[in-house]
Amino acid sequence: MSSLQISQGSFRLNDTRVLTLNDVSIATGQSWAFVGANGSGKSALAHALAGELTLLAGERRTDYRRIARLSLEQVQRLVEEEWQRANTDLLSPGEDDTGSTAAEIIQQQQHHDNARCQILADQFGISQLLTRRFKYLSTGESRKVLLCQALMARPDLLILDEPFDGLDVASRKQLSERLAGLADNACTLVLILNRFEDIPDYIDRVGILVDCALTCTGSRQSLLAEALVAQLAHLESLQDLALPETDSPQQQAALPADQPLITLCDGVVSYQDRPILHHLDWQVAPGQHWQIVGPNGAGKSTLLSLVTGDHPQGYSNDLTLFGRRRGSGETIWDIKRHIGYVSSSLHLDYRVSASPRSVILSGFFDSIGVYQSPSERQQQLTRQWLRLLGLESQADAAFHGLSWGQQRLTLIARALVKHPALLILDEPLQGLDPLNRQLVRRWIDVLIGQGSTQLLFVSHHAEDAPECITHRLTFVPDGERYRYQLETLDA
Repeated sequence: MSSLQISQGSFRLNDTRVLTLNDVSIATGQSWAFVGANGSGKSALAHALAGELTLLAGERRTDYRRIARLSLEQVQRLVEEEWQRANTDLLSPGEDDTGSTAAEIIQQQQHHDNARCQILADQFGISQLLTRRFKYLSTGESRKVLLCQALMARPDLLILDEPFDGLDVASRKQLSERLAGLADNACTLVLILNRFEDIPDYIDRVGILVDCALTCTGSRQSLLAEALVAQLAHLESLQDLALPETDSPQQQAALPADQPLITLCDGVVSYQDRPILHHLDWQVAPGQHWQIVGPNGAGKSTLLSLVTGDHPQGYSNDLTLFGRRRGSGETIWDIKRHIGYVSSSLHLDYRVSASPRSVILSGFFDSIGVYQSPSERQQQLTRQWLRLLGLESQADAAFHGLSWGQQRLTLIARALVKHPALLILDEPLQGLDPLNRQLVRRWIDVLIGQGSTQLLFVSHHAEDAPECITHRLTFVPDGERYRYQLETLDA
């Protein structure tokens, strides 16, 4: 029986990033799926398993003799090469732009084996494509052709990176059924996937990748039954689900849709002549979600205190919040009613005996704990939030009995029950393990993507940002002060 084993492995990705695989063991007779979000290191994992990454530390051993890896990028690259061939001088004089046929692509590395080519084409239902030009095939068809090419050499370990990505439901189902036959044979199958729902039924082992580290592995049944993993999988069913409404829509203050939430002109804050904020110009326009990045002591908390109305020097600055110039007669509560706020300190301060239900309910009253009777409407909306978070079965359990990430999510829901114009998450990933960090990041994307609330996400590291972030403000050390770098991030 063959196996691939990696122990305490660190693989170089670039000058600053490594892939960490502490304990991987893939043996003949097993079928694996590794699941991770975008940026989690899935493609790097595929390269590492195939022996294509530099091993910095640890050990990688295998007695698999024929390892094949296939990714969507390889398919796209081959299609591009076929099209580019027609625009170069590689064609012989008088030769038509024909390009390679599917059969020629399949036999590209195993020449003159027409019989096996035909067997594989029959197996994957593409016999009718063998004489067609590869570059004219659909995404699903070209992927099956490349899969047949990989199988020509009879690999004993086949690694497929996102085999279902970009395929419609029928094509995914068909390809999955074809792969089931491979899992039943001598070929060990490894699938690298973005979604839990793409894991076929015949997969018996699962691993979860977060932040370029393999956080957990186990049998399919046991791993998918774990609360955190089940909640991550629950996220995939929420793409078209709307957030619960607010309890009093008529009390929501209408803000001008075309005006920035925040405008700070030449912002300056100092203590005892020491500059904390030094001539910062910053604006949060409609539809923007900002990450604020910088080291401890850079002034991030000071900037937040200006936004929340808590800093006395807000009056001495040219600062407009939610359409009103600071110091124009507004109260601090006029500011705070537009803001939902979650921080590590709030999390630590929430020490009262509570359940997830009562924590979310407390958001209607801006209190820590519930000290008055909620309305039936507030109870109904809280049930909807619990359902959205996948915490219905734990609604009346002890809040502090949840995982740290689930507690943080409950507090974020508490901040969102009033649908504030601005949600401020101050170091929301602090104190979380990789799996809980993944849970919170992905939930932020769902919650922000479904509502109209704009986000300020404060962290020490740029890589902490959820995908919904559109802009970044970075505090950059410059001698004894900081300068400010403002970026628009690629969509």
